[in-house]
Amino acid sequence: MSSLVAYEDSDSEEDRSGQASPARQAAATSGVELQLTSGLPAGGDAGSVRGKPSSASGSSSTLHLAPDLQYRWREGERRGSRETLTLNPPKRFPTDPWTRQASSYAYPESSRETEQGHAVKGENTSLNTQKRPAQQPQIVPGRVKPYVPKRMRLGQLDICDAEHASDSELQPDSQHNSGLLSQVSQSVKPYLDSKYSCTEIPQRLLFKLLEHQGPVNQIQWCPVPQSSHLLLSASMDRTVKVWDAVDSGRCWKTYSSHSGAVRDACWSSCGRNILSGSFDTTAHLTDVETGQRLAELRNEFRVCCLALQPRDPHVFLCGGFSSEVKAWDCRSCQVIRSYKAGIQQTLDIVFLPEGKEFITSTDSVSRDSADRTLIAWDFQTTAKVSNQIYQERYTCPSLALHPKESVFVAQTNGNYMALFSAQRPYRINKKKRYEGHKVEGYAVGCEFSPDGSLLATGSSNGVVHFYNYLTSRVVRTLPAHQQACVCVTFHPVLPAITATCDWSGEINTWH
Repeated sequence: MSSLVAYEDSDSEEDRSGQASPARQAAATSGVELQLTSGLPAGGDAGSVRGKPSSASGSSSTLHLAPDLQYRWREGERRGSRETLTLNPPKRFPTDPWTRQASSYAYPESSRETEQGHAVKGENTSLNTQKRPAQQPQIVPGRVKPYVPKRMRLGQLDICDAEHASDSELQPDSQHNSGLLSQVSQSVKPYLDSKYSCTEIPQRLLFKLLEHQGPVNQIQWCPVPQSSHLLLSASMDRTVKVWDAVDSGRCWKTYSSHSGAVRDACWSSCGRNILSGSFDTTAHLTDVETGQRLAELRNEFRVCCLALQPRDPHVFLCGGFSSEVKAWDCRSCQVIRSYKAGIQQTLDIVFLPEGKEFITSTDSVSRDSADRTLIAWDFQTTAKVSNQIYQERYTCPSLALHPKESVFVAQTNGNYMALFSAQRPYRINKKKRYEGHKVEGYAVGCEFSPDGSLLATGSSNGVVHFYNYLTSRVVRTLPAHQQACVCVTFHPVLPAITATCDWSGEINTWH
């Protein structure tokens, strides 16, 4: 009994008879031609592919496939053979998962569509082996996002955070201004359009503020005229408070961001932020409206004094229990300059006019003289301009700059205030000495009135002394507190309002 076996390379009866089957005829009408040739054409390479119109005659075997089957014959199926695949791909790429990987390769464009929709064959039949120019990856919704290196991602985040920090530190959102800072006191409003008149010495108590649980180290009025009814206070009870000290005597806000006693605090020039320094070695920049901590600047020492740069509101000086004074930038939260001297502690800092130089007060004293008690610095170069300004054997716990003249005063532990020139060589005025009050080791502050006619200072017995600037005589004394009065400040708009604080935590406003 005979059996018939069909092999793959054997010719079918239709091939031998020369008649095409219906499947072949359907493929021929589609215009797709698959030609298998052994070897490579002369003068060509492995990448050259040539399309030919279908013909009934020829030495090469011709096979016509349906359009949905033409991509199933891939070159990868015949990697072991030397046969090349000649085809004319359609315009639409297949969606078959087996052939999806090949859709990113360049295919020969053997035909172009005319305006009438007919295909013109025989043009541009060779593969383009040139590299395409690099293009930026585009993120398409629903597809895989391109890979971004970690270094680039971190760099973009740092830039965004720095921009956001620089905008939020000194320029908060305008919607926050609808609360505390947008209110204008009825007592201050009549004075906004007029020039500051002569300062009047207060006589009567206006408000007594008693919410602090520890000694109050610093008080300051808001520098913005519209918000000048707000009073800032820093206390040893680790808090900073903002008061309405003109109209109601009410505490508006309490900020408890520090873990140690708050030694110094001040308003920013725009009145929207508060800068505070604490014994927990940090300086904080806080938003007045929201109470949000915008920046935390950590030092290696306890912070005792702060001073804002007059020409750049983003920069401030920070001193304390260290021989070093640091200049910080709130935008980058970095130390931009460092000022070093052979001292133990910085007691106070004051900028001279134009902000190019500043004076630091230290506790470096010897037996007969106070070498390096007051040091003048160049802000830009960090160089010492002079350290032989004050030659007496007393330390100076506080400094104050005159608002109109180029002079400053230094509160001394010798129970007097010394007057110095704010220009080189910073000579002391030996003809004027403001004395009559007692300091006795307290960090008693002093301040000039806005018009420069009066100089006020506290004392260890709680009495406030008002001196005439020109004559250096005591004009009036005000028994303000039972304990040591450590700070006195004049209102920047109202000529008859003054605030005082003492070592027991009491704050009084006078008019």
